[in-house]
Amino acid sequence: MQEPQALRRWQLSSFGTEHLEQVEQPLPMPGPGQILVRVGAVSLNYRDLLMVRDGMGMKFDMPFTPGSDMAGTVVAAGTDVRRFAVGDHVVNTFWGGWIDGRWHADAVLAGGPGPGMLASHVLLDAAWAVPAPATLDFAEASTLPCAGLTAWFALAETGALRPGQTVLIHGTGGVALFGLQIARLHGARTIVVSGSEDKRAQTLALGATHVLMRDSDWPAEVRRLTQGRGADHVLELSSGPNLDHSLQAAAQGARVSIIGMLGGETLSASFYAMVLGRITVQGIGVGHRRALEDLVRAVDVNALKPVIAARYDFDAVPDALGHLARGAFGKIVVTL
Repeated sequence: MQEPQALRRWQLSSFGTEHLEQVEQPLPMPGPGQILVRVGAVSLNYRDLLMVRDGMGMKFDMPFTPGSDMAGTVVAAGTDVRRFAVGDHVVNTFWGGWIDGRWHADAVLAGGPGPGMLASHVLLDAAWAVPAPATLDFAEASTLPCAGLTAWFALAETGALRPGQTVLIHGTGGVALFGLQIARLHGARTIVVSGSEDKRAQTLALGATHVLMRDSDWPAEVRRLTQGRGADHVLELSSGPNLDHSLQAAAQGARVSIIGMLGGETLSASFYAMVLGRITVQGIGVGHRRALEDLVRAVDVNALKPVIAARYDFDAVPDALGHLARGAFGKIVVTL
């Protein structure tokens, strides 16, 4: 396929979905150490919605292109690139430059203030990408850099999840469903707390051991289902006051991963529940490239299929963001 001479991208000149506009720009050529990727799909995250609304309080130059996760094909490579060749399928890393070990302040966040992925072509440092899974199409692969890696980093990379343990998961969004699938891969049982009775059957069909309703006394039910022990891992995607309820459902020495902020930016929890329960509370800000490579291998070996709620054409990005705002069972993906 011959590449066009221009790329298309969505950009914001000021905050607000109403200010999203599609523009054309000259197609860039990769410099030393860079790759040019023809984007096949972009998956949307709740963070993208917040970035479009108000930039999450960050300061960066306008216009900017949102979108942090993509999968595509390398169409050109600069000098000194050894990791990839033209024709390779890749996914980007959420944190450009965070290769392994501890996070560092020099890492660049995709989709603002770093490069945005809602474009037909993206120019990347070759170190900011990994080979895409061989078993997934572009839409499926594009869900890994943020949602997939977040769940993997919480449970497999930092959590050392073991067979027979219990994982408590809040919600049925992208990270939550990846958490469910990854827990199953590790031989763990899962308890999902949902606010939607309509999604119970879908969640059970995906392999959840139990699904509890949010308006019930679910901490007590988690205790009952685990013979009084509680959950060994918690994917806390609501935060706010919900954290206190999660601690009530957590086992002695459990690990609670703080991921979402749907319940607000301020956490609320009982001192006694945390201290007497000897709980480890960790913040998860996605993960590094090496862990993403591990996840890609796990996906291929286990034939894991990400859950996609809907696919939208590139011209329908505002509609896709609207669907994301309303909530979905799985990921919202934009395809090119």
